[in-house]
Amino acid sequence: MSPPVSKKGSESGTARVLGAGTSGVAELLIFHPVDTIAKRLMSNKQKVSLSTLSPIIFRDQANASLGKRFFSLFPGLGYAAGYKIAQRIYKFGGQPWFNDLITRHYKTEFTNTFGERKGKMMMQATAGSLTGIGEVVLLPLDALKIKRQVNPEAFRGRGVIRIFLEEGTTLYRGWGWTMARNAPGSFSLFGASAVTKEYVLGVKDYSKATWTQNFIASIAGAVASITVAAPLDVVKTRIQNANFENKVSGVVVIKELLKNEGPLALFKGLTPKILVVGPKLVFSYTIAQSLIPWFGKYV
Repeated sequence: MSPPVSKKGSESGTARVLGAGTSGVAELLIFHPVDTIAKRLMSNKQKVSLSTLSPIIFRDQANASLGKRFFSLFPGLGYAAGYKIAQRIYKFGGQPWFNDLITRHYKTEFTNTFGERKGKMMMQATAGSLTGIGEVVLLPLDALKIKRQVNPEAFRGRGVIRIFLEEGTTLYRGWGWTMARNAPGSFSLFGASAVTKEYVLGVKDYSKATWTQNFIASIAGAVASITVAAPLDVVKTRIQNANFENKVSGVVVIKELLKNEGPLALFKGLTPKILVVGPKLVFSYTIAQSLIPWFGKYV
């Protein structure tokens, strides 16, 4: 997936940015409504039933026409565009860079510890974990996107510039939980994908995997990543969707959640995320893995 960047056609930095960025744009246009539904289900603290499902998902547009209900699933699209495109460029373009770095400096240590095949997969997974941790720099855009999706009242008519000036570090609320979620989640995404390519599909050079092979490997990676990160994702989402002035710690969120909703609430939204958000990750990861080598032939 990430051979050394040395010449044209070898997955240059430009190719990685173009491939990952294109996947982010495509994902945003297709899956933003799905993401809104998942976030609203995760943020809901009431019992979900057929009678309450529509108000939970569509909010004040629950009884509106079909068209208005559909477009109500696009709040915060501007924030989502900035966040999603930047995130995909960083995640899918940055992970190969971290892998190059690890390969150049620590390949011997990984090979001696895990063996050649497992060492290669562990380097992919570790590079993914490091990428996920660094993703915290994009947290303000993610927080604004989530608030637009589930708590638009928090904006009170303020624009994005004013919010950044007034809220400052508040926009990084939940950064620790975000890193705690991203580290194992990204490790699982890239690790499970590498394992699938290596052991199931027999792919030795990940950058030469076919579209179908990338697709199959992405499914394994997405399901593993979503499942592993689910509990921390629920905590992170509830911290971020609160009003700006309401400082709630992750420990308090977990205590209240376990007390009022039970331990299974830590996996709220897991089924819809695997069924509908999972394909979003599969889609973007497959596109990125396929387009980066393609762009590498030309830039």
